[in-house]
Amino acid sequence: MTARLLIATTNLGKQREFRRLLAHLPAEVVTPDVVGLELDVPEPHDTYAANASAKADAYCRASGLLTVADDSGIEVAALDWGPGVRSARWGGGSGSPADRLVERLRDVNDRRARMVCVLAVALPGEPDIEIFGGTVDGSIAPERRGSGGFGYDPIFLLSNGMTTAELPEAEKDAISHRGRAVAAASPRLLELLAD
Repeated sequence: MTARLLIATTNLGKQREFRRLLAHLPAEVVTPDVVGLELDVPEPHDTYAANASAKADAYCRASGLLTVADDSGIEVAALDWGPGVRSARWGGGSGSPADRLVERLRDVNDRRARMVCVLAVALPGEPDIEIFGGTVDGSIAPERRGSGGFGYDPIFLLSNGMTTAELPEAEKDAISHRGRAVAAASPRLLELLAD
């Protein structure tokens, strides 16, 4: 029987991306809706690792499956390397967080930024959660560009002059923060799935 690997997110963009990134593993990659889970896991922590660990632990306990969860965000030099763990809810008001960030940086010269992803892996019956990370450096584009990706992808400008939303999926997956975190975790996931 094929092992199952649960992606602990209800974010459809993340689910699509994780399915691609984890496709090389000898496992059936499943989402909370597939296994009948509806959990509301708070993310009040000040670190990506703590938020990702809380989600991985809760979903692993509820499902009994090997579980992967992430917390990710954008960090901007001009915002003292924030919003970080608050990226999904940053800025308040109307429009998307990405649109609000572009507006906030309208007259700012220092547009350096980085995307950060921390991945937590929880194994049923094991108290320890293993942590893996990935980061990609770039800057904030002056306006949205590209139709791919989700979240901050249309405004995250890479050194090649393209936003991550302008890249083909395979290229984005190879260099993205989430892609790098999964690459770091993959050897361990292969070990766990082989047991």
